[in-house]
Amino acid sequence: MKILVCGKGGCGKSTLTALLAQAMCRQGYNVLVVDNDESNFGLHRQLGMELPQDFLNYFGGKKELVEKMMKAFSSGEKATFFEHRWEISDIPEAYVSKNGNLSLMAVGKIHDSGEGCACPMGALSKQLLKNIDTSSNDFVLVDTEAGIEHFGRGVEEGCDILLMVVDPSYESIRLAEKISSLADSIEKPLYYICNRIEDASMEILLDAIPGSKILATVPINGSIFKAGLLGEEFRINVPEIEELSGFLKNMQESEYQN
Repeated sequence: MKILVCGKGGCGKSTLTALLAQAMCRQGYNVLVVDNDESNFGLHRQLGMELPQDFLNYFGGKKELVEKMMKAFSSGEKATFFEHRWEISDIPEAYVSKNGNLSLMAVGKIHDSGEGCACPMGALSKQLLKNIDTSSNDFVLVDTEAGIEHFGRGVEEGCDILLMVVDPSYESIRLAEKISSLADSIEKPLYYICNRIEDASMEILLDAIPGSKILATVPINGSIFKAGLLGEEFRINVPEIEELSGFLKNMQESEYQN
């Protein structure tokens, strides 16, 4: 199963992606985390790993990828980066960091001022996720950049479900409405994780978000905050995330039984 995690900036996407990845590993799954946020330089620390080199480099780097895209565009074609289907184990080792049954890859990062936009990363992410085959023992978690630009790039097309992280803010509520509309337009199931929630804010959120679509409500957690601030590996079992991992496990098992 391939799951895309989205939401506004600062809502906790990377934190919850890391916690969920670790929880799914404890369930016995092989988990691949795809770092699809070109400006995030902390997710690997939360997972207790080194940041792998940009997957863009497998294709010659950003410049080569852009040239290939432009050449295809000028010919009226679509640039194709993969010649055959991949499984998670087919990802070249040089572009993956591993910790037991947990793997991390980074599509690409912005390294230099003036190097250009992140569009090539989006194009590569889209094809990567559509090209990877998963087994009944695999989970792929995609940590996206803030907002909805990944929808414009079509990254969601290769994923099975979408998880939106919602924090107690007006901006997050409005973004939830937009993402719900976008998910419906591409016929992808959307669920919510409410993060850093207290009772009063939950009442407001329930007026805007269908309660049946909320899979987890995660309260403020001082241990998570401290580890994230220090750039330390998360070694925290969060009951709400454990319950979420159980839900996803049941969904996975149901899918493969059918």
